[in-house]
Parts: sequence; C-alpha cells; structure tokens
Amino acid sequence: MESKDIKVTIIDRNGHAHELIGPTDMSMNIMELCKSYDLPVIGECGGMAMCATCQCYLESDTPLPEQSDEELDMLDQAFYVKNESRLGCQIHLEDSIDGIVLRLAPET
Repeated sequence: MESKDIKVTIIDRNGHAHELIGPTDMSMNIMELCKSYDLPVIGECGGMAMCATCQCYLESDTPLPEQSDEELDMLDQAFYVKNESRLGCQIHLEDSIDGIVLRLAPET
C-alpha cells in the first residue's frame, strides 16, 4: 500500500481547531491519531468499541462507513450522543476521509 498522509481537523472541547496529519498506511484510527497529538481523548478500551471515551461528532460532509452494531450499542449507552456521533476508534485513517472535521464530545 502506498504511504499517503491525510488531513484531519479535530475541534477540541474548548472550540479550538487542530489540523492533524495522519498516515493511511499504519492501520490507525481517529482515536489513536488524537492520542498521538496529545489531544484529550482517553480511548479507555484501546479501540474495541467498548467505551465511549473517544466519542466525537462528524462536522463535515465526509461519507463514513456504516456504523457497526458494536458502535451503535456503545453509543446507546453513552452521554451527549447526537445524530452525528461516532466513536473515533471506529473511523480508520484512509484516503476517503481526507479533510474530515470532527468535534470531541464532552467528557462524562
């Protein structure tokens, strides 16, 4: 697979936008990318869709894959859920999300 970097904009809980650069050839997800930039994302379960500590809101028109049953079940139990809620650990860094804008959900 060809190494390519994509741009991801994360809006933190204070409303500040952070432009992150993420590699598409390392099987990373949004939660891991945020942690690598020291953004306040806990990712308690390590990316298994078993907590909601990486919940974020999709703020761009970026098409994302259908949510898995595991992701939907977890969001059913989470706080501050909106229609555009996603788990960062379930959004994988790939060319198709280049330019995505996400806002971190409030901490519980």
